[in-house]
Amino acid sequence: MTYDDDMKRRLRRVEGQVRGVLKMMEENKDCKDVVSQLSAVRSAVDKTMALVVAVNLEQCIREEQENGGDTSKMVQEAVGLLIKSR
Repeated sequence: MTYDDDMKRRLRRVEGQVRGVLKMMEENKDCKDVVSQLSAVRSAVDKTMALVVAVNLEQCIREEQENGGDTSKMVQEAVGLLIKSR
């Protein structure tokens, strides 16, 4: 699996969001604001996980089809990963 620049950029953005949340906590910001930012972090991580799984699945399906194999197991595994991540 090759992790492209978009995936890495998304995680760097998450990293910045987490640093921002820590700063908010250090500044004793309101609980609602902190939780709101934590929710944004979780959403960004969820979207990144979905992207990683989708790109990997696409690559694996292409390879399996080129070899004449059955791709249904791969799809089931990808769905399982996404379900487990929730």
